[in-house]
Amino acid sequence: MARDATARSEDRMDVRLASEHKALIEKAAAYSGESLTGFAVSTLVREARRIVQEHETVTLSTRDRERFVALLDNPPPPSEELRRAAQRHRELIVRFE
Repeated sequence: MARDATARSEDRMDVRLASEHKALIEKAAAYSGESLTGFAVSTLVREARRIVQEHETVTLSTRDRERFVALLDNPPPPSEELRRAAQRHRELIVRFE
């Protein structure tokens, strides 16, 4: 993975790991033609991005997407519970402004 042109190495992260894990990572780095540090950083960043995207992305089926858009276009009237929550919100906001 190419390093971002604007990324600067300012922070440090120390890691303790088993000898066999280090040997495996060194072998993988050598196979990929990267330094140990470059391989570790690129692999960690790639996996971190994947995990963050997985947790921050919602994928809807066609049916659910159509239902969602239909509700946005034609929302149901607010329930009494929602009205009470909105009133409480207004009271709190006015009190703290």
